[in-house]
Amino acid sequence: MQVKIKWVEDMMFMGQSGSGHAVVMDGPPALGGKNMGIRPMEMMLMGLGGCTSFDVMLILKRSRQNVTDCVAELNAERAETDPKVFTKIHIHFMVTGKALKEKMVQRAVELSATKYCSASIMLAQSVAITHDYEIIEES
Repeated sequence: MQVKIKWVEDMMFMGQSGSGHAVVMDGPPALGGKNMGIRPMEMMLMGLGGCTSFDVMLILKRSRQNVTDCVAELNAERAETDPKVFTKIHIHFMVTGKALKEKMVQRAVELSATKYCSASIMLAQSVAITHDYEIIEES
């Protein structure tokens, strides 16, 4: 896996992935940015959310669960002083579907957290990560 980060101007950077996608990162005006893109630490949190959501959905689909929507909300706390690392992250899954089996949703979340999500497992070496879920029955 490879990515390239190119400085654009001021505190704006363009991230280019090896798979051919790009994203703009920028800082707040107080730090010389123009607020024209996502902050790098927000990107890291989104990466974690994307990684674990990918796993949860793959596991649920393979378990033949009738999922119609899956949203992961991540809330992180950071250290007050530099380096302002993440100190706590909570991931809340809202899984919507028809006749979803709670044990399957719970299993998918647990397997992602403990076995499959490389981002989650890597960050858990230094950050307290918690997970929970709710099941929303689609009518």
